[in-house]
Amino acid sequence: MKSKLFFTITLLLFSFLFLSAQESNQKSVAITVYNNNLGVVKDLRSINIASGISTIKLTDVAQHIDPTSVHIGINGEVLEQNYQYDLVSMAKILRKYLDKNIRLINEKGELFEGKLLTGSSTQLVLQKNDGGLLMLPNTNNYQISVDELPEGLITKPTLVWMVNSPRSGKQDVEVSYQTKGMNWHAEYVVILNKDDTKLDLNSWVSVDNNSGTTFKNAKLKLIAGDVNLVQPQQNRFYKGEATFSTMDAKPSQQFEEKSFFEYHIYNLQRPTTLSNSETKQISLFEAENVNANKKYYYKGGSYYSNNSNGKVAVIIEFENSESNNLSVPMPKGKVRVYKSDGDALEFIGEDLIDHTSKKEKIKLKIGDAFDIVVKDIQTENNRISDRAYEQNYEITIKNKKDEKIVVDVERALGLNWKILSSSLDFEKLNSQNILFKVPVKTEGETVLKYIVRYTN
Repeated sequence: MKSKLFFTITLLLFSFLFLSAQESNQKSVAITVYNNNLGVVKDLRSINIASGISTIKLTDVAQHIDPTSVHIGINGEVLEQNYQYDLVSMAKILRKYLDKNIRLINEKGELFEGKLLTGSSTQLVLQKNDGGLLMLPNTNNYQISVDELPEGLITKPTLVWMVNSPRSGKQDVEVSYQTKGMNWHAEYVVILNKDDTKLDLNSWVSVDNNSGTTFKNAKLKLIAGDVNLVQPQQNRFYKGEATFSTMDAKPSQQFEEKSFFEYHIYNLQRPTTLSNSETKQISLFEAENVNANKKYYYKGGSYYSNNSNGKVAVIIEFENSESNNLSVPMPKGKVRVYKSDGDALEFIGEDLIDHTSKKEKIKLKIGDAFDIVVKDIQTENNRISDRAYEQNYEITIKNKKDEKIVVDVERALGLNWKILSSSLDFEKLNSQNILFKVPVKTEGETVLKYIVRYTN
């Protein structure tokens, strides 16, 4: 029995991988990653191809590849393509061996052989040669052995082509395809100065690779923009657990940005490796001494009755312009804001920005003001006629800070309105909204009163 040839599952997988390997050398790989769970892979391989009709295989492709998106550039014609993704696992091998003989070896070296009646990676039931049953509720202390790898199981996702080539020899074969499991997003770190008048900005991009394979020394491009995708009825994408790999920021700009169609494209100026189940962070750009403006903003009230004690939002605003030391198309992402309390930098809030082009203003809501209190009430609601009625509002803003402030108060009025009187001037933002700028003295309060008439 000891002389009988058998392989453990572990040895079997390695031997199968060695025997099925094809002469294929990767010459280059380029990855374009989008914001919406999509990557496009351009893979250049040197493959030895026989003349006439033959089969070639390409391993190490993304596990979450869309096989319908594959394009192959070859000297010849592609007659047929197959995507094989039934990957080897213990559970799959055991399912293939139901009603067949397998062998178990325990820690003492004792051998047990029998027909597999049911089994998983943790529990087995064997029918012994004498007809009895061997039931193992726990297989942790056993080595499982089978004769061969079941047909149809492979160790790596593989593209298989039937091709017709006019000649024999090595060819440069270019393969491109789309894959799920790839994404990128931007993160920004803002450092406010003491007076909240200037800020320093660092930008990072995080590239997520859960495609099921590693891309070594890849040329990386990032597409910023909202690309329309037709959603399939079923999505086989599995999001694995990511590890994190952080690249140190460099003073020099690592990405070259340019406009592309209706999007922006960022080219990393060096190759990088995107390991599977990894999030890689790369410095995008830095900006210093950006002029900023802190504002207080309150939005409340409508043509419906409203009585409330509201919160005043704290807004940091800056312009993405060359004159303000920026002028960089900024991809959507999270902005985290810090400020020194005299001893160390402290986190004071965060917000999300959308894709923002150059010369546009960026507004970040940092949080709600602690020392500004708003009392917002409707004092009257009078019907003037069958087609008109009037509403009176009173907004009291109390400032408990040791500095004077101005609060932007935006009101949503609805349709068919007219301001009959107001204690402060207002700006008409659009057909339904107006804005008051309400000054409040130190340790003081200001009462804003206005009357609006509606007609129908």
